[in-house]
Amino acid sequence: MEKSCPKHGHFTDVIFSDADIYRRAGEWFFEDGKGISNPMVNNAIQCPGQCGICNRHTSHTCVANINLTNRCNLKCSICFANADTEGYLYEPSYEQVIQMLKTYRNERPVPAIYVQFSGGEPTLHPQFLEILQAAKKLKFDHIQIASNGLKLSDIRFAEKCAQSGLHTVYLQFDAVTDDIYLKLRGRALLDQKIQAVENVRKTNMRIILVPTVVKGINDHQTGDIVKFALNNLDVVFGISFQPVAFTGRISKEDVAVGRVTLSDLAIWVEEQTGFANAKNDWFPLSALIPFSHFGGAVSGKEITTVSCHPHCALCTFFFVDKKTSVPVPVTRFVDLKALLFEVSRLSRHANPMQFQFISKVKLWNKTRKYFHPEKAPAGLTFRKFLQALDGYASTQVSRGPDSQKHLYPNLFVAGMHFMDAYNYDLERVRRCVIHYSAPDGRIYPFCSYNSGPVFRETVEKKFSLPKRSR
Repeated sequence: MEKSCPKHGHFTDVIFSDADIYRRAGEWFFEDGKGISNPMVNNAIQCPGQCGICNRHTSHTCVANINLTNRCNLKCSICFANADTEGYLYEPSYEQVIQMLKTYRNERPVPAIYVQFSGGEPTLHPQFLEILQAAKKLKFDHIQIASNGLKLSDIRFAEKCAQSGLHTVYLQFDAVTDDIYLKLRGRALLDQKIQAVENVRKTNMRIILVPTVVKGINDHQTGDIVKFALNNLDVVFGISFQPVAFTGRISKEDVAVGRVTLSDLAIWVEEQTGFANAKNDWFPLSALIPFSHFGGAVSGKEITTVSCHPHCALCTFFFVDKKTSVPVPVTRFVDLKALLFEVSRLSRHANPMQFQFISKVKLWNKTRKYFHPEKAPAGLTFRKFLQALDGYASTQVSRGPDSQKHLYPNLFVAGMHFMDAYNYDLERVRRCVIHYSAPDGRIYPFCSYNSGPVFRETVEKKFSLPKRSR
């Protein structure tokens, strides 16, 4: 990417390190989303300068972020939120948080059902547990937190979280050795991370590991993190690798040396594990759009659609062979692209009335032909494959001590590349599906809240409180 600015000069940045992977990701694009029909900002002239979400945005909220505090119990040098370093406290009241939750639930045409509380460290909010309970009462189906896990290393706190409705912990997990945590987080944290994993396991919640990847520091451990997840499939159901975002002042030379792209992650996983081919077994997260469209056509109502830009996130999906324990990418035994285009075609012609007359057997056969049992892991049938997919959508299927007994062991691995000022792309911002809310009712795309215009600073200062002593 090359950009020129009369004020700041000329910039060149690498957005993908492999041109083939970049092009292949674009081939999986189906269509844009429908956006939000009742945005806070209508008829915007400047975008994203007039954000919140405006009429120019083409995606609705998939993950509803609420920043509960800018306090943190760590001081990480790579924190894109710049937590706990300002001279003010941003910590919305319980009443303000309730209003932000209602803003998300009142979105049209698709009310948000996935909420993630973030920060800072969200567990430090004085009414954190009450906020979890409120989200449950407001019928958020998936209640998540983005956490460093320090408080969850206390089993009593973990139990209270589960009782209050917490379902998933997006656990900061950068490495499997303490030397990396000392460099990135300033403390040896591995023992507390492992204890947090054990406590989440004991309380029947789920974990997505979230490693921030910095070239030259922990890129050599991407494979070890995948192996850690595979060894803990009863509690870890996914990994969301996040290439470091360069926020603040940094030289062009430092960006060139430290930049991590999504194709780098795919290549490193292949080189360090041998489990997935970087060019053939990874696909954009937005490729799942047809499943949402089909579900909406059958149910007669709009449902959550991950309509982000195809270069925002790449993923692969492993099914672990019960006999050999070898992870097998879904692309090895499912003609995934053909299946998705078939589902996309069916969704354009399906509606609830038609499904009163169309044979379920016929519908089953239209999609089953893309599943090749002779190439699948031992014992994985088409039915069990669909059940595993349902486990990601339904908390009832995936939560509970016996859930793993009924689901074929699987692991979702993704890389989510949040932008910074150096690789900022307005086309990606328009399609963003991860949003932040503010106490004034506005909703912001993730990458304009944390980079580019950096609305985080504006929101936090506007609604700040006097800094509390500790």
